[in-house]
Amino acid sequence: MKLAANGISLEVEDHGSPQGEPLLLVMGLGMQLTAWPDELVQMLVARGFRVIRFDNRDVGLSQGFDALGVPNLPLAAMKYALHLPIRPPYPLRALADDAAGVLDALGIAQAHVCGASMGGMVAQLMAIHHPQRVKSLTLMMTTTGSRRLPTATPEVRRALLSRPEDPRNPESVAAHLGRFMHLIGSPAYRPDPQWMLDKLRAAVARAYRPAGTGRQLVAIAADGDRSARLAPISVPCRVIHGQADPLVPVAAGHDLARKIRGAQLDLVDGMGHDLPLPLLPRFADGIELAAGRA
Repeated sequence: MKLAANGISLEVEDHGSPQGEPLLLVMGLGMQLTAWPDELVQMLVARGFRVIRFDNRDVGLSQGFDALGVPNLPLAAMKYALHLPIRPPYPLRALADDAAGVLDALGIAQAHVCGASMGGMVAQLMAIHHPQRVKSLTLMMTTTGSRRLPTATPEVRRALLSRPEDPRNPESVAAHLGRFMHLIGSPAYRPDPQWMLDKLRAAVARAYRPAGTGRQLVAIAADGDRSARLAPISVPCRVIHGQADPLVPVAAGHDLARKIRGAQLDLVDGMGHDLPLPLLPRFADGIELAAGRA
């Protein structure tokens, strides 16, 4: 369903009993709400949560910002490397304001918040700028943005900025995304290749908006290091990170857990930068544990 949130139109799905404990799921860079596995949503609903997932601005079926132009990613990367100011099409905080706007639109005063990758950065900004709305935090495969942390491998960085052989051909796009997901995925939990390809084909058929992903990427770079801003966060927090993450190396999980007071850290052997089906019960347990401490 479409909801007006923070002055824009966002695609939102609401699962479970309206009387359940509200849980807002925030997805990562360029990823649609469907990247949260249906199986995980069902597990969380069975545990008594009212699960809300949505497309961030500029991806999926939510409002786009093509009028702001296609960002120059090499220029933004150069500015980031040289510690020069970056002017994003919109700040990353706008996505946190959007997320709070989803709660407003649904009449929810407070929610548990779980964010993955960029979604974890957005969840951090929700806790910083909308602390009264956040009951607990679960931060998955994400980072404070500290420049002291190791970065993605060169191979992953090149792949992140690469394009499909034929961007207008859905099969070419799905194959391109499949190669990237294999590169960053969990080495100990490889999915069935045909299952993954079918999932990616469905995602591309739903929406494929690479310019929006680029604008989000520049917003991440411009937001910089959140370390000092995390100090006031006092809600229960669980940090979940894969030991084998090549996109956001595991040092980021250690760093994040140190910088949020009372955060609990769950390091997962063999996990990369994805949500493998065999690990979904562990993720649901972590979200439930964080919520139970609220």
